[in-house]
Amino acid sequence: MKMNRRAAWSCIIAAATVIGFSAGCAATKPTAASRTAASKELDNVLASDHRSAENRARDGYRHPKDTLLFFGLRPDMKVAEVWPGNSGWYTEIIAPLVSAKGKYYAAQYPADPKSQYITSALQEYRAKLQSRPDLYGKVEVTELGANGGEIAPPGTLDMVVTFRNLHNWMARDWAPQAFQAMYRALKPGGTLGVVEHRGNPAMPQDSKAKNGYVTEDYAIQLIEGAGFKLVGKSEINANPRDTKDYEQGVWTLPPTYRLGDKDREKYAAIGESDRFTFKFVKPKTKTKS
Repeated sequence: MKMNRRAAWSCIIAAATVIGFSAGCAATKPTAASRTAASKELDNVLASDHRSAENRARDGYRHPKDTLLFFGLRPDMKVAEVWPGNSGWYTEIIAPLVSAKGKYYAAQYPADPKSQYITSALQEYRAKLQSRPDLYGKVEVTELGANGGEIAPPGTLDMVVTFRNLHNWMARDWAPQAFQAMYRALKPGGTLGVVEHRGNPAMPQDSKAKNGYVTEDYAIQLIEGAGFKLVGKSEINANPRDTKDYEQGVWTLPPTYRLGDKDREKYAAIGESDRFTFKFVKPKTKTKS
């Protein structure tokens, strides 16, 4: 069936918000409606008293609502967050959002009895989940380690998200395996959302990301190397005040303040790091080489 000229232009306009859109716009109206519903539910979760004042204070840097809507998160999705950390900052938001209609997997650090940091982090995270079974009782904890692993049953997830973790996997030489694990877990057509400290493109990328920053081109090449396709970029989490040339790397900035009280006001005025926000998809069919 041929679309008339008006319908065709409506399709083009609706699709042009991302890179690499495909033909046909039958899903435009349902997508708009589901986005509105998700927006309202995110507002409710973000305003809920289960979130600490400390975590709320970081919303201005992390922009959780706009970030998750950009990724396309909906309450009926099966989603995994890779390395939510000890505090589960995004767990507080995503897990309650999808609890009733979807599923949340927390792909955590692999247990390491020799590491007090990892042991304590995992204990803290488990305590958080246990503290509010009404919110987190359906969370399924998995893990992602040096060999990738199964963060969820293969081909079952609608979305995978990860926030400021790429540099950690690069430091451990796990990055390719990490993204291969995400690729396996996603359904064909599923979404991968990545936020990372954005490196200076004029500087060569350190393969270990010792300063915590990763350039956009390096990240795209690495992630697309696992089979993903970049479909969107956003400046939601950009911070032009971040000069990216600090003595202790990105950890000089808040919330870490690795230099302690030294120039603390200066770094507080800069705020949290400049970050890129990328949306990838797992192609529905394999692309020919």
